[in-house]
Amino acid sequence: MGLAIRLGWIYGAIMNDTKNTQAMPIDGDDAGLITMDLTGLKCPLPVLKARRQIGQMPAGGILVVIADDPAAPLDFDHFCQTGGHDLLESVAKDGVFTMRIAKALA
Repeated sequence: MGLAIRLGWIYGAIMNDTKNTQAMPIDGDDAGLITMDLTGLKCPLPVLKARRQIGQMPAGGILVVIADDPAAPLDFDHFCQTGGHDLLESVAKDGVFTMRIAKALA
């Protein structure tokens, strides 16, 4: 079973009352993935939160990040290059970016 995390808190204050901050299980073809919805967060928070999550994952684990910060594609490309992770996919649609990252094997 995969795990989805939607983050809506920043510096101890809620950003948006409609955001669900609870982890949600994912079933089906996406089982084994961890998905983080980081929309509404601006640089550097999406990368910092993804770094914390990927550090808790097993080698080869897949992290899917959803963000709407315009700097996110460049930030995650740099994050993967410097951390040895594989940026498997980076897709933009209507101002929302989805990055699929495989954690480094070593």
